[in-house]
Amino acid sequence: MKRYERYADEIAALIRHGTLSPGDRLPSVRQASASRRISPATVFEAYYLLEGRGLIHARPRSGYYVSPAVAATHNGDVPHSQPKQRSAKVAISELVFEVLGSVKDREVVPLGSAFPSPELFPLAQLAKHLARGMRNLDPWRIVEDLPPGNDQLRRQIGRRYAIAGMSIDTDEIIVTSGALEALNLSLSAVTRPGDIVVVESPTFYAALQALERLSLKVVEVATSPRHGIDLEALAGVLQRHEVKACWLMPNFQNPLGSRMPDERKRALVAMLAAHRVPLVEDDVYAELYFGAQAPLPAKAYDRDGMVMHCSSFSKCLAPGYRVGWVAAGRHARTVERLKLMTTLSAAIPSQEALASYLEHGGYDRHLRKLRLALARQQQVALDTIAQHFPAGTRVTRPDGGYFLWLELPQALDALELHRLALLRKISIAPGLLFSADRRFTNCVRINYGYPDDRKIVAALKTVGQLAASLL
Repeated sequence: MKRYERYADEIAALIRHGTLSPGDRLPSVRQASASRRISPATVFEAYYLLEGRGLIHARPRSGYYVSPAVAATHNGDVPHSQPKQRSAKVAISELVFEVLGSVKDREVVPLGSAFPSPELFPLAQLAKHLARGMRNLDPWRIVEDLPPGNDQLRRQIGRRYAIAGMSIDTDEIIVTSGALEALNLSLSAVTRPGDIVVVESPTFYAALQALERLSLKVVEVATSPRHGIDLEALAGVLQRHEVKACWLMPNFQNPLGSRMPDERKRALVAMLAAHRVPLVEDDVYAELYFGAQAPLPAKAYDRDGMVMHCSSFSKCLAPGYRVGWVAAGRHARTVERLKLMTTLSAAIPSQEALASYLEHGGYDRHLRKLRLALARQQQVALDTIAQHFPAGTRVTRPDGGYFLWLELPQALDALELHRLALLRKISIAPGLLFSADRRFTNCVRINYGYPDDRKIVAALKTVGQLAASLL
């Protein structure tokens, strides 16, 4: 155990035993460094780790404080989903378009958005790399950077895998127009209309839309807010159905925020390999972890090339640049050809800018700041929900990403809550968007990825009051 982890565990024990109470101020970084004879960097890392666990939170220009002990905000309180585990057609898009069209309006507080605030990203720095790259662009690169994509960018992505301890051949990395295209191409590579695909329950509505567009059938599998998809339930589905693919999000699943433990990821990959079922792994939030160490993807345990690992820079660095990728394993050439047959190429300027930024722009420094901001914003949201939402509200507490999943009292209609909130210029994402059969009618997903505390707190307070009025 590293020194900062030992120090963090000592503070955590003091909080658990009541020696440090909610609202108590922790020693400043300078005080702790002097009294414990450890470096300020060690203290900072310990506080960063505790903040990621939700045990403490920072107050601007004031220091670190013990967080409120709110029992309602522990993700173990949100129960497993209980889908019917039978195959079904998907028809969700019209509802998605109706509910989410509002997030384009700047006057609407975007608690229902799928995107973090653009203010959190180094867009000015990226623009400089974009301008420099285009000034020096060899015209032949326009042809050379056709799929699989910009060589320098693919090498940088390969280095990120290597830093995580994964050996991924650059030849299997294909640059796409965002992660959503990577996911769609991967799904197209291994399925045909009418095939059955497994998803989590609840699942991201974009996955349901992709299945609908490709005329695929879906089986939803019970998913824990803490540990991810239920492997025993998945094993039963694989026995009963001829499953052609799984579309899963093991790290900071949208909307639950669950993260599968490493041993469960290993077991998942082994189970699917035994059934020869490809895994389309959606891993767009992996860089947004709050602890000391990045979570490994399921791809790390792939020995047969059956995992198609999809990610992008949209959620962690460059929203709007629309650059993603897939490490497609044994299906790489099929995905590459599908890319050429559909959208031909990801944008050359965006690839050039990101390749330059990854090499020279301080990506890891930016990620550290981003993670700290999101961890602090999560605590603000949890505190506000605990104070202003109806009794009986249960909410997840993920250790990464920027979503909270709220289960409201059973009698509440989340779609009606959405419509009332929208009249007050606040968007939320009602739970029925996240299931093919429109379950989770008393649930909502909340986006805390916006740094304006006063605006977010006021909006959450209003939504909580509206929820109480509906009851």
